[in-house]
This record gives sequence, C-alpha cells and structure tokens, in this order.
Amino acid sequence: MNERWLTLLKAPHVSEKAVAVDRQYVFEVVKDANKQEIAAAVEYIFNVKVEKVSVCNMKGKPARFGQITGRRKGWKKAYVKLVEGSQIELAGSQS
Repeated sequence: MNERWLTLLKAPHVSEKAVAVDRQYVFEVVKDANKQEIAAAVEYIFNVKVEKVSVCNMKGKPARFGQITGRRKGWKKAYVKLVEGSQIELAGSQS
C-alpha cells in the first residue's frame, strides 16, 4: 500500500452529467496524479476493479474579488470507469 493513494483523491465530483453514465465516477484529484496512481487509489480505497481512467485539467474560471479581477485555481478531474458489476456508493449519487 502506498500512503500517497490516501491523499490522491480530493473529493467526488457529483453533478447531473457525472451520475448519468453507468459505472463511471468523477473525482477531483491532485494536480500531479497520473492514471496508474488514480486507478490504484480507487481500487484500494473502494475495493473495486477499475477498467479505464481518463483525466482532464480544468482551467480556473475568471473571477472578481472586489475591484480586482483574477482567476480561480485550476484543478484536475479524473473519470474512472469500473468493470461490469462493480459499484461505488457515494453520498448524493443514485447509480
């Protein structure tokens, strides 16, 4: 077991689009995570088998802080597809 696996997944990203696809879950992960680490972390934490992992870097949105314009922080999103018959119970999802 790698101790990094426990800190790799920041939070599940629950949205209508994220829960619409069967056996696919979306997580916010640390910026320097790779696909192999994400798959290993999900398999260890949730005790499931991962079929495929896709990642994308989300750009920070423009924002105003009073009179100052700036940007919110960017983040990394991981789409994790599980093998047939596997399921993760997340609060707020109805899959």
